[in-house]
Formats: sequence, structure tokens, C-alpha cells
Amino acid sequence: MRVVVIAVPARRSPIPPYVTALAKGMEAMGHRADVLDAWTGDGSRLPAYEYIAVCAEAVSLFGGKMPEALHRILASGNLTGKKSAAFLKKTGPFTTKAMSSLMRGMEKEGMYINWSDIILSAEHAEALGKRIG
Repeated sequence: MRVVVIAVPARRSPIPPYVTALAKGMEAMGHRADVLDAWTGDGSRLPAYEYIAVCAEAVSLFGGKMPEALHRILASGNLTGKKSAAFLKKTGPFTTKAMSSLMRGMEKEGMYINWSDIILSAEHAEALGKRIG
């Protein structure tokens, strides 16, 4: 299966290690996984993928607000009905509020979320990647 892992760090930065670990876990199960940076990437290629995994970080510890890059990249392609997963890096005490915000943003674009989880570390992300399918 062709999978894209969208990295949405809180600020413009290199791809975090937990995102590459998630993609590595997916590739270990025989899937073709590509990593796309939401800050620099173009979302016009997203409809070509069978499955979309979004790995995000909350902008603040308490608000649960998602980075602006997430909404920009999801709005740039027609993603209605796409199977997807929502992953959030644990950053603070209000992680569930941030997860709700992430899923609401994905559903707003018409994505069908069939899996969501909170990532604790790179090793945990790789283990999660092996469970996709």
C-alpha cells in the first residue's frame, strides 16, 4: 500500500525522529511509505496515496492548537473519503485536547480517520508503524 506520513512539527524544523521511525515501521510491513514535511511540502500529491498518516505536535502545551501548516497542506488537495490516521506527539498535560483538534481539522477536509494514537517516543512510533494495515 502507498502511504504518506505528513510531518507537522510545531515550528519549522527538520523532520523529527519519531516521524521517520513511524515510516520505517510501515516499510517493515511491506508498505511504501513516503515522508512529507507540512512546512515545505506541497499537498497536491496527497490524493495519489492510498493511506495518509498525519504526525503532528501541538503549538502550545495548554491550548491544543495545531500548526498553520497542517491546515494549509490538507486544504491543498482533494482528500474526501481518504483513509487516514492521526498521530500526535505527547507534549504536555492537554494532549487529548490537541488530538481532538487534530482530528477535527482532518475530518473538516473529509478524511476518514480509522486510527489515532499518541506517540511517546521514536521506538513507540516504529512499533505503531508495524501495526498499520
